[in-house]
Amino acid sequence: MKQRLLSTLLLVLFSGCQTADNSGLASLESAKPLRVCAGENELPYSNREREGFENAIAEKLGEALNRPVEYVWWQDARFVVRNYLNAGKCDVIIGADPGDPRLATTEPYYRSGYVFVTRQGMAVQDWDDPVLQKAERIAFVPHSPAEVMLRKIGRYEDMFFYMNELVDFESRRNKYVRWDPARLVGDVASGKAQVAAMWGPSAARYIKQSRQPLEMHLVPDRQSDRKGEAVPHHYSVALGVRKDDEALRRALDEALAQKRKEIEAILKREGMPLLPPRTQTASH
Repeated sequence: MKQRLLSTLLLVLFSGCQTADNSGLASLESAKPLRVCAGENELPYSNREREGFENAIAEKLGEALNRPVEYVWWQDARFVVRNYLNAGKCDVIIGADPGDPRLATTEPYYRSGYVFVTRQGMAVQDWDDPVLQKAERIAFVPHSPAEVMLRKIGRYEDMFFYMNELVDFESRRNKYVRWDPARLVGDVASGKAQVAAMWGPSAARYIKQSRQPLEMHLVPDRQSDRKGEAVPHHYSVALGVRKDDEALRRALDEALAQKRKEIEAILKREGMPLLPPRTQTASH
């Protein structure tokens, strides 16, 4: 691996001498690795084998910036900004909320939403669907819009035991516990759960891979909780850097524009539901 990175570094240095210009991308130190903060076991987003769609996007950004990609792997999603990005161990987070106050964020590079996943022929379109009242098990991730809506329709307590079963009853006290999207989709495929309500980009890969035909339907973005307050189901996704790293943020915006079609191809190949993009000021 070290040899491969060294070879790439030398190639980039040589290429940079020949093609230097006055663009924003070239103004950065082209040979300096782009250090990407990434989960080592967070598929479908990323893993050490670089099989995630965010791994593929990182490589496109590295190409546009003329910088080799170097991953800095994290194991605990709760402290990525504090312990990795702001500690200077890495430079960019590939999946960030636009406008996150802890970060300087780029323009969004895709927009998607929460979905209902069912076996083929049992399409669930919205939270008032009678299927959700009859379902024995509904797979979901806690602290998500799905939890809020299950509370509203009176099914959260019914699903509490199953929600914890999905992580083998691991306690979240002082520990990062990951709800594996492959397991949520797999339970629908096997018939153990009748519905999964989850973030579409996390589900898409496993729906495509399932031998059991499955359906995925985007939840309409018109939901409210029991108090009548809005519960957004559609979100934009951007890149995040340190708040004082404005040069890299601008360069990444240029890189996203340069590689837009290739990044869209990665997302479509993943099979995720995509919505029309919004600018950062209009995104939530």
